[in-house]
Amino acid sequence: MKFNSCVIMSFLSLIFKNPFRNKSRAILAIVGIGIGIATIVVLGTITASLTQTMDDTIHVGGADFSVLSNESDSGTPFGTATIDEKWISKIKNISGVKHVEGIYLGMVPIDGYPNSMLIGINPNSDLSVMSMKVTKGRMIKNNSNEVLGGKLALEKMNKTIGDKIIVKGEEYVIVGTFETGDPARDSEFHASIENVQRLSNDAGRISIIYVLVDSGVDVKDVTKKIDDKYGDNLTTVSSVTDIEMMDEALNMVNAASWGTSLLAILIGGIGIINTMIMSVYERTREIGVLRAVGWKSRRILTMIMGESLILTLSSGIIGSAIGVLVIELLAGLGILGSIIPVYSIETFVQAFALAMVVGLIGGFYPAYRASRLPPTEALRYE
Repeated sequence: MKFNSCVIMSFLSLIFKNPFRNKSRAILAIVGIGIGIATIVVLGTITASLTQTMDDTIHVGGADFSVLSNESDSGTPFGTATIDEKWISKIKNISGVKHVEGIYLGMVPIDGYPNSMLIGINPNSDLSVMSMKVTKGRMIKNNSNEVLGGKLALEKMNKTIGDKIIVKGEEYVIVGTFETGDPARDSEFHASIENVQRLSNDAGRISIIYVLVDSGVDVKDVTKKIDDKYGDNLTTVSSVTDIEMMDEALNMVNAASWGTSLLAILIGGIGIINTMIMSVYERTREIGVLRAVGWKSRRILTMIMGESLILTLSSGIIGSAIGVLVIELLAGLGILGSIIPVYSIETFVQAFALAMVVGLIGGFYPAYRASRLPPTEALRYE
């Protein structure tokens, strides 16, 4: 048993060491696939983060559902047009509706951070409906150049109550800090809805209406009433996938992610094949010796395939690490705006699974070729 363990350890040692005999060639192969893996991680994480952020926005304050325009507008956060404020009172009068709250979602530069989320709210609203709590300072006033800063947003900008920030070229004063417990929302700023509408050149309009229904009332019944009565103008949504424009945008990001990644990995796969073929070619005599001392073709095949997998798994680890660093860099520079990175295990599993498939495919031909080498011919090779 001890002898078998030593043999196994020696075999594994060969598999781990052989791929890196020619370091420059191994590095090029790893980089090729690593770029594809990093692309999957970056775009996959951005898609998951965007979905989570928008879904949290739809369900803010525990809203049963949200109401948006059924018209498209690619220039807004949800990809839907804004609607007239008068719809708030109309939705409120629907049977079964307990409370409604309208807000405006503005994407504006704040203190040098592009595409920051500025939420326009009614200062007289019941903040508990939005799961908001002013922890320090006070509430903003109507139509004033004042903002509430989310705890994480202020920490990121190193700001506090009383400090001034520049919002789309205008000076605003931070009068309070709020917390919701949601990292994405705590990275936002809130201002008077009139001001956000003005900054967005969209006076009298709102982005979304949150709806809470009465206790015991079926949510589907209420949404059906709204859809039946106002379906020509509005749409009720309970998740991001209900929003056609947003769903299409997410699908496009996913398609771009896989298209770019597959191209990069295809190039990397060719690099793996080349690396393994050259490795087999340079080790022809060595493989002949192994065959001569009793190594079976299956064992040679396993060794070469194992070496190929080691290269691609190394690519997966390095590519994933690079992907995470890129995401954190984008977040640190404010390029992602209020989107908080959400790292999904599924994204990394997909990346590593794809790397392993490339390793198996890329290593099969060189491994098969090595396993079929006649020992006598291999030993005569110079």
